[in-house]
Amino acid sequence: MKVSVNIVQKLVGFELPPVNELVTRINAQLGGVEEIIDLRAKYKDARIVKVVQCEKHPDADKLSVCLIDDGSIVESAKREEDGLVQVVCGAPNVHAGMWAVWLPPESVVPASFDDAEPFVLGARKLRGILSQGMLSAADELAIGGDHAGIVEITEADLPEGKKLAPGASFAEMFGLDSYVIDIENKMFTHRPDLFGQLGVAREIAGIFGKEFTSPDWYTRTQEFAQASGLELEVFNDAPESVPRFMATALKDVEVKPSPLRLRCQLVAMGAKPINTIVDATNYIMLMTAQPTHAYDYDKLRGHKISARMAQQGETVTLLNNKTYELTEDDIVIADGEGVIGLGGVMGGLDSEVTNETKNIVLEVANFDMYTIRKTSMRHGLFTDAVTRFNKGQSPLQNDAIMARLMDSIPGQQASQVFDPTIDKTAPSQMEKYGHSAPEVISTEFISKRLGLVIPRSEIIRILRNVEFETHDDAGKNENEFQYRVPFWRTDIELPEDVVEEVGRLYGFDKLPRELPLRSTKPAPKNVVREAKKQVRESLRRAGANEVLTYSFVHENVLKRAEQDPSEAFKLSNALSPDLQYYRLSVLPSLLDKVHLNIKAGHDEFTLFEIGRGHNKRYHANDDDGLPKEINFVDAVYARKKPGSGAPFYVVRRLVDRLAKDLGCQLIYKPITEAMNYAVTAPFDLERSALIETTDGVLIGMIGELKQSVIKNFKLPEYVAAVTLDLEGLVKVASEHNLTYRPLSRYPSVSQDVSIRVSGNQRYDEVFEAVEKAAKATDLTVDVRPVSIYQPEDDPQAKTISFRLTFTSYDRTLSDKDISPIIKRLEQTVL
Repeated sequence: MKVSVNIVQKLVGFELPPVNELVTRINAQLGGVEEIIDLRAKYKDARIVKVVQCEKHPDADKLSVCLIDDGSIVESAKREEDGLVQVVCGAPNVHAGMWAVWLPPESVVPASFDDAEPFVLGARKLRGILSQGMLSAADELAIGGDHAGIVEITEADLPEGKKLAPGASFAEMFGLDSYVIDIENKMFTHRPDLFGQLGVAREIAGIFGKEFTSPDWYTRTQEFAQASGLELEVFNDAPESVPRFMATALKDVEVKPSPLRLRCQLVAMGAKPINTIVDATNYIMLMTAQPTHAYDYDKLRGHKISARMAQQGETVTLLNNKTYELTEDDIVIADGEGVIGLGGVMGGLDSEVTNETKNIVLEVANFDMYTIRKTSMRHGLFTDAVTRFNKGQSPLQNDAIMARLMDSIPGQQASQVFDPTIDKTAPSQMEKYGHSAPEVISTEFISKRLGLVIPRSEIIRILRNVEFETHDDAGKNENEFQYRVPFWRTDIELPEDVVEEVGRLYGFDKLPRELPLRSTKPAPKNVVREAKKQVRESLRRAGANEVLTYSFVHENVLKRAEQDPSEAFKLSNALSPDLQYYRLSVLPSLLDKVHLNIKAGHDEFTLFEIGRGHNKRYHANDDDGLPKEINFVDAVYARKKPGSGAPFYVVRRLVDRLAKDLGCQLIYKPITEAMNYAVTAPFDLERSALIETTDGVLIGMIGELKQSVIKNFKLPEYVAAVTLDLEGLVKVASEHNLTYRPLSRYPSVSQDVSIRVSGNQRYDEVFEAVEKAAKATDLTVDVRPVSIYQPEDDPQAKTISFRLTFTSYDRTLSDKDISPIIKRLEQTVL
């Protein structure tokens, strides 16, 4: 963002300090300065002169021999007897009596100033006649692209209060005798108002503790005249993406080079002068940060102009002479038959203003910042308009911008000023567009967060300097006051933003260098964080590998896991097409990584992740009004070649180990009815089980996957997974205080027991009965399944074997200790 010190000087109304001090304050309180451009050095030798005499060169038809009056300012120039200086000029428009810009000998041509080898003029003969320097064209002065003739200065070109005088400094006359400060754009990402000279001037005034007042034309209520002469219809068919779309027609405009004063101001702000129409729109944008655009009225088919969303496959040729294919997510400006511009990005070639243009349509609009940003990235278009629109301009300045733009272009209003309905008396709309309702804040709130007591009167003065409305009568509390955020400050949303504003303008360097007071009492441990740590340690010790995947997934990942994408939240500003949806659970993200690891040569592994998911089906908001997050601990076990037994039991051992490490007990229950949930969608319910606490609270599911899911993700056949609710796991773990118990000094005794039951008897029922009977003793008993045997010729019966391990902490066990337990087990189970 290039800032002209001269323009800022005029806007603030007080004498600015030397540029080095100014840059230091800007660096400290506004933004990082990338470069300081000295325009004085570039234009220091250029002088305004009067051509007193002009005669044809005796030996060249296209050259003229001129005598110029420089007021005898340039002492090194060789003069005639009457004090005039002789210059040979090849411009066809040179004539006696005109005022021009002279570059004397030994001066650098401004257009070559930044070249590696600048062009230095000298006194030399042209066709035998000595020429002292040259009379300059616009392109040689770097104030335009015209080389058809030299610059001719008239009274209409002069800034207000200036008069022509021989030898006057061209730089001083036209405001090119100062510096341009280039501030890094990234510093203003959240400040759309600072992409204009007006906003920067306001901030500089605040930095130096001076009160700033915006120009009257910017803040006064605008009343537009009713006019006619040109038929024009204006529509806004995309109000959500185009909150304000103003347009009007002007007739009898003349497209020509702008007055010299305007061209020089554009140069001082880093722009390139083109013509009266384009220069006016660029000047308004550079001053106010509001991009505008002008269309050739006679090129608008049907004399209609509208803002709408593009149709898929539409094309447009823009001012860069390139054609783009559009999508339904692009905002376009259209006439009665098709697209004539890419809204907020660049105008179209078919409606371009040219030297033959007589009637124009002016557009002052606002566009959704996120839509503009995506359009810019999609098509690779990065313009000055995009730079400003994707920061979020306030539509409340549009009427002032339109009025100023109409005043800046010579022409006659030929239609009414069309404007979408914005009720400025409705608080909801005013707040939506950046003009908030009055708020109350206390000096105690500000001082506590800054660590410095700033007097109430000083805080109010600081805010008033940058045009915040403040009122002393906020209430009975004398430390409070009322404030209203100006509409252009769309970045101020919270009271803390006001604190930052006060601190920045007061000077963060003035804040005391004191460490904050804090208690030496250790902070309590976060239960959830500690549980996550325990889960990670347990699973890692069991050989599982933790992975971290994106919380956002492609729609195909959800479909391959047989989850319904309509239940997932879709992102409106996705990082990439592969990350469009917020995942419903963590498991599909893990399944998506299994095939890659198999291909990488890993034949057997377990992947786990602790992550979050969302589901619109069970939509609930947290305290901040945001969709509630579901925390998962999910794992998947995969083996390239089948192993002994079912993979279900491999994962079960993993979960058993986790439960033991957490000091809790989990129960596995078969699934007896259909389950239609996103979490259960990948599982084969006939080969899966529910995981519950001893209190009957469901906290997860374990099992093997559907064959369709295995096929979709290209998984090996030997695969199983588990999904656990982290919050439920934390709760059950916290209810069982895990304490260390040393190993017994006495040997354990193991006993295998085989129980014959009916063929339709459920395993879990037998296991629970065995475990209950075995643990009805003062001994520590561990029950583990060994096998399930069912003869092929006898489906009516099966034999389930268990291994019972008995441990005592006070004696060595014998048969008389074990036999009663086995006998009781037989009586209970059989």
